[in-house]
Amino acid sequence: MSATQPAALARTTDPQAVLRRILALDAVVTGANALAYLALSGPLGRFLGVDSTLLLGLGAFLLGYAAGVGLLAARPHPPALGVRAVVEANLAWSAVSLAALALWLSPSAAGAVWTVLQALVVAGFALLQHMALKARQSDRG
Repeated sequence: MSATQPAALARTTDPQAVLRRILALDAVVTGANALAYLALSGPLGRFLGVDSTLLLGLGAFLLGYAAGVGLLAARPHPPALGVRAVVEANLAWSAVSLAALALWLSPSAAGAVWTVLQALVVAGFALLQHMALKARQSDRG
């Protein structure tokens, strides 16, 4: 994957705009997930085969995280340290999700598929954010 591919996804070649759009998309997807976990923890818990209390806790955490990523995306020039923190948090989320699936969660088949898919999506956001940050830094250099 070249450094220009995130730009194609965001329909711009400006590295700053690409970075902000990827952060914003991460915030929207994470926020939607958080709201679903908060509003539908019972039905989702039954469908995914996980405790609804876990989903409520994750939803509250993800809502705060989405707000933070959204604030970062709203800045005209998101600081590199903040973007790196989001990248690392996303990678950690992906790793912990897969570890939880392997070590202590016993979800339904749908829950296992969901856990893997969301871990891949979050890792994808981390990769795109990292690439966009590098592109922005090389554009300045």
